[in-house]
Amino acid sequence: MTDPVHVETGTAAVTETPQYNREIGPNWFASVMGTGIIANAAAGLPLVAEQLTGFAITVWVIAAIMLVLLLVIKTAQAIFKPHILKRQLNDGVMAQFFGAPPMAMLTVGGGSVLLGHHLMPADLAITIGWVLWIAGTLTGLLTAVIIPYLHFTRYETEDDAAFGGWLMPVVPPMVSATIGAMLIPHASSAELQQTLLYACYAMFGLSLMASIIIITLIWRRLSHSGTSGGARVPTLWIVLGPLGQSITAIGSLGVVAQSILPPDIGSSFHTMALLYGIPVWGFAFYWSMIAGLLTIRAIRRNMPFALTWWAFTFPVGTCVTGTTQLAHYTGLTLVSWMAVVLFFGLLLAWLTAAVGTAKGLRKGHILHVPAKAPPVKSRKG
Repeated sequence: MTDPVHVETGTAAVTETPQYNREIGPNWFASVMGTGIIANAAAGLPLVAEQLTGFAITVWVIAAIMLVLLLVIKTAQAIFKPHILKRQLNDGVMAQFFGAPPMAMLTVGGGSVLLGHHLMPADLAITIGWVLWIAGTLTGLLTAVIIPYLHFTRYETEDDAAFGGWLMPVVPPMVSATIGAMLIPHASSAELQQTLLYACYAMFGLSLMASIIIITLIWRRLSHSGTSGGARVPTLWIVLGPLGQSITAIGSLGVVAQSILPPDIGSSFHTMALLYGIPVWGFAFYWSMIAGLLTIRAIRRNMPFALTWWAFTFPVGTCVTGTTQLAHYTGLTLVSWMAVVLFFGLLLAWLTAAVGTAKGLRKGHILHVPAKAPPVKSRKG
């Protein structure tokens, strides 16, 4: 039996019993993102990166296996049961998470560049990184255009509908900018390197502007309507994703710019990374306190486990990599230790999400996806 969902229609309350399907949605790729970011963060972590190399490699391999498995399942689903993919794309809530597969590919691709040479020839590791970067970038740009377009033309949304999931389709280009910075030095010519660099900065701007708009809408919803108090609350942590990832991206690009652009331009981009990174890091810290208080409030009100709990992982991971970049730029020991502390917070968040997912798989209920996402009402008090 399923619990009825109460929907307010006019002045009367209507009780609906949602229909459930047993399937894999694009939101499952968030588990790959959350796992892969641990490996990437550990590979560059200040002070202790060398001691964590073996751990990082192991985690990257696990994330890569998860990615391949989910890609096979989702591809088979698209071929043999295209109606599922069509229905998920037409669901205004589930469709937002189509940004997760591109980011999963990009995260694992970044791990290949950082760690792959420990397990395979360096050229092969870089080639895998290129393949996953190209695939993740192209599909990420598609989601960044198609999902907002459908949102503007098809999806019906209430005034209190804005949630962190709206960021998922527009963040992939920011991740592409970060991983692209790792691959630019491996491009075949100076002109191609510079072209890719400017393309990555363009994707940085695309994602940043869209994210600012959506974060503003989320703030507006919280101010006017409050929170749902349910499984949607963890998505508030997704706001940290574009913040931390943008710090990581602009820091990584700044280092590359200094090496491949004329000195005056390269130095400007390098300086911009620090001028941008410190203030945005401050807002990310501020938002983490707000999201943390709202999460504690929801947990005290028996917030149920859902795959949205993976929102605790990747966004926090981007804050680790962003803080690592700031530690590189500032040279401050305090900032380095902050990156290490955040990393252990990331591990705790991953463990929480992983245990919850394992329990959900064992009981089977986590695979029961609503045929249509039920409306979620925000409230205060």
